[in-house]
Amino acid sequence: MPAIVDPAVEAYAEAHTTAPPAHLEAVAAETRATLSDPGMMVGRLEGRFLELLVFAVGATSILEIGTFSGYSALSMAAGLAPGGTIVTCEIDPVHAEAARRHIAASPHAGRIEVKVGPALQTVATLPGPFDLVFIDADKGAYLDYFEAALAKLAPRGLIVADNTLWSGRILDPGDRSVDTEAIRAFNDRVATDPRVVAVQTPVRDGVTLIRRAA
Repeated sequence: MPAIVDPAVEAYAEAHTTAPPAHLEAVAAETRATLSDPGMMVGRLEGRFLELLVFAVGATSILEIGTFSGYSALSMAAGLAPGGTIVTCEIDPVHAEAARRHIAASPHAGRIEVKVGPALQTVATLPGPFDLVFIDADKGAYLDYFEAALAKLAPRGLIVADNTLWSGRILDPGDRSVDTEAIRAFNDRVATDPRVVAVQTPVRDGVTLIRRAA
């Protein structure tokens, strides 16, 4: 993933972020060694960012769209309020199997459920409401995920969308690829949707935070 922040600044920020626990270090190491596209993993900086968002919201019910190897779900689990749970959706059975192994080996094994299949179909079966929804899956469906998440968001809940700066490609007028156009459309919709209030941050590859408007 091409950096959108000066690598030295990124390294400094990571060095001044609380180090991950051993089980997350193990997830990161195995992900880099065994899975393709390990850059999809949120990593140390964004993992702690997600954990602190969960803690700040006081979340007891989390929906994640896009599990990958489980690093983000495990990061968020550390910030859950007592009795809290996470449902995470993954379409790739290889990724789901890896995530389940990592979750089972962690201190949060009883708090995270991995559901395999198309996320929109899975979300339609879940009752909600969710205190926090993390979207980090196929970019072409981001607007659909946003609508599905908003429909099941708790009144004071938070939607967190990853990769919304798309390695800076959203600024390249010559990039008309499907995923880039989808992220542009998502960003434009969220920024002008009267139902929500949003802020786009340059954390890692762009993280947009969204809540319901008053």
